[in-house]
Formats: sequence, structure tokens, C-alpha cells
Amino acid sequence: MSKTVTFIVQPGGSLNGSARVPGDKSISHRSIMLGSLAEGITHVKGFLQAEDALATLQAFRDMGVRIEGPKDGELTIYGVGKHGLTAPQKPLYLGNSGTSMRLLSGLLAGQAFDSELTGDKSLSGRPMKRVTEPLAEMGAEIETTEKGTAPLKIKGQAGKLKGIDYQMPMASAQVKSCLLLAGMYAKGITSVTEPAPTRDHTERMLSGFSYPVEKQGSKVSISAKGSLTANDIDVPSDISSAAFFLVGASIAPGSDIVLRHVGINPTRTGVIDILRLMGAKIEVLNERIVGGEPVADLHVVSSPLTGIDIPDALVPLAIDEFPVLFVAAACAQGQTRLSGAEELRVKESDRIQVMADGLQVLGIDAEPTADGMIIQGGPIGAGRVISHGDHRIAMAFSIAGLKASGPIEIEDCENVNTSFPEFVSIATKLGLKLISEQAS
Repeated sequence: MSKTVTFIVQPGGSLNGSARVPGDKSISHRSIMLGSLAEGITHVKGFLQAEDALATLQAFRDMGVRIEGPKDGELTIYGVGKHGLTAPQKPLYLGNSGTSMRLLSGLLAGQAFDSELTGDKSLSGRPMKRVTEPLAEMGAEIETTEKGTAPLKIKGQAGKLKGIDYQMPMASAQVKSCLLLAGMYAKGITSVTEPAPTRDHTERMLSGFSYPVEKQGSKVSISAKGSLTANDIDVPSDISSAAFFLVGASIAPGSDIVLRHVGINPTRTGVIDILRLMGAKIEVLNERIVGGEPVADLHVVSSPLTGIDIPDALVPLAIDEFPVLFVAAACAQGQTRLSGAEELRVKESDRIQVMADGLQVLGIDAEPTADGMIIQGGPIGAGRVISHGDHRIAMAFSIAGLKASGPIEIEDCENVNTSFPEFVSIATKLGLKLISEQAS
């Protein structure tokens, strides 16, 4: 029997103290992928030991890469070089991780062996055509279900892929990264042009591993001419995980926290910009560069928030943080309006509908739209909400408890382990009145 986890949050309290949230999920995935394909030994610190990143790690072990650890966020990868992966003996199971599946589909399209990518029920329902269609233009052979979903059966096309110049129809770091990884195995130049900036961890890390990548405006180009040289990586804390506490400390009177060593890559700081526009007091301290990525300590004190129209330019820079930003909007004075975020409907859950449903249960006027939501700030009540197995929804409603009039029960929280296994312990240490109950 699988276990079911319910979070119960008692109302009120404030957040105080300091914490270092776990390592960035996006960078943890990429450290395994590029470290495995590098020449030499890569040491990683701050690796996120959560189910999604561990699924990527296991996939590379299944393709013959020796990886020691992780122990306390540290691991050692013995790179096999760009052409050193071997055929896995069985399908590669990627759990709940869309990043693993989309990036690996590009990487595996150019290998000398066939492979199959599978995932859990949630991942098996997520759209994969956005990567399989441009990969097909490059000459990849990938079989999906009729709906364009996993399992993905990939026929290795070593030496047969060709570079394309791809204009992305919607901003997606996963699609961009997938095509760049395929481009490392394609004849000629592969270029990807994005309609709006998205996270650039893949390009930064490729450069960190001495692989040539060219960037001109919104276009990124790569070719098969290059190899990866092992490099040590210190993974910054994940701003998507920090976001829960940025919002919590902003909305709960009397809060004062410092979040240490947080990645502040400019393609990821939309959450800070949006909260500041709403009136949040967030200071960026001790800025530094670690392994090509900007890092800082974030100091947050509570402050009254005001509703805003979220600027379109910030939407792709905060796409994973919207569940908790909707909670900030519910606690703000006046109306907050989000549009241009249709991608939220195809995440681990339909995050627009699921957040609107939960906010309505708690007495908030939240109106879902095709590509966003309109939220009127107001008092948060008590109630029982369902996270639909979506880790970010579960954590967002936990934070709402700081301003609730009574207890909030959140069902179906086991997937918090996919991105943030320490959430309950860090949240309670900072002052959230949260308990996690498990039933099988």
C-alpha cells in the first residue's frame, strides 16, 4: 500500500530565524547529466537529495556511470565522456520528474542505443510533444502514446541527428535544454530562440564544463564540436523552495527571517520582483558567484501587501512559484491579476484550477481564467483542501495557515518529497504550526 500524507496547519504564528533550504532542483538534475558526460571526476556539493533529482541519478547509474553518494548533499561522478553511456537493461523510471524526462529525451535521441523513459501516473499524463516534435525535426525517432505522453520509446540515432533553428512557441526552459543537449550530438548548429527569457542553468553549466555555447539576444546555439571537462559544483539553495518562506515571512506579522545561500539567477528571481511590487520587504545581502551561478542571502521582514497586475515579463521568471504567490495575493489588500501563465495548467496538476478550488474552500474570491487567475484579497478561513499530489500546492496551502482563522488540512502531500523533503522540519523550526500525519 502506498502511504498517504496529510498536513494539518494550526492558524497563526510568525516566522523567525534563519535557514538554508535544500539545493536547487534544476541545477541538481543538470549536475548529474553533464558530470556523467564529462571527461574526469566531478564533485558536487549541495545536491538536492529528493526523489526527482535521485531519479536522474539512478537513470545515469543504469547507463553505466559510477556515482558515489549522495551523502549530506555531496556526491562524486566519474564521467564517461560524451559518447561513453551504455544501453540500460530496462526502461528508465523517472518517477514524478518532468525535467528528467524532457531533458533525457534530447540527450538520448543521439545515442548509439535504444532506450525507454517511463514515469508515475502524474508524469505519464504530462505533455511531451513539446519536446518530441522539435526532436523529430532533428531526425530523432521517439514513439509516444496517441496523446503524446510517456512512455517514450527512443530509437538511438547516433550520427544521424541534424541541427535545426527552432523558434519556441512558448517559453520553456525544459524544451530549450532538451534541444541543446540533443544539439551536442547533431550535425551542424542547433539554435533555439525563446519568446521570453527562461532559466539558463543549462547554458551556464555547459560553459562551466568548458563546452562552447553561443548566446545572441534570445537565441542560444550549440554544435557537436566540443567536449565536457569535469568541474566541481556547489549547488545553490533552490529559490522555488525559498519562495514559500519569502511569502510566509511577508504575510505573517512579526516575522523576520534570513534564507542563506539562495540562488538568485536573474532568470529565476521573478518571485522576488513580484513580491516587492506587492510591497514585500526583501533585502538581498552578501551577493556572490558560486560555480557560475549568482547566490545571496535573503532577509525578509513582514509587511502589508497590496494586490497588483502581475507584469507579463515576470511570468516565465516565476512559473514554479505561482502556487505560493496566489497565497500572497489572497493575503493582499485589493485585487491581484495574473495572465499569460497557461503553462500552469500542465504542471504536476492543473495549478490554476487546483489553487482556485482550494482558495475558494478557504473563503477567498479566486476566479480562474484560461491563462491565470483573478484574486480578491480577504480573510483566510479554515478548511480541508486537496493538493492532488502536487508538492508545490501542498506547501503553498501550508503557508496560508499563518493567516488562517482556523486549522487547514491538506490532503495528498506525499509528493513534497519530490522537491523538498525537509519542508516540514524547516517550516516548523521557523515557526509554522504544522504537523504531518501519515496513514497507509
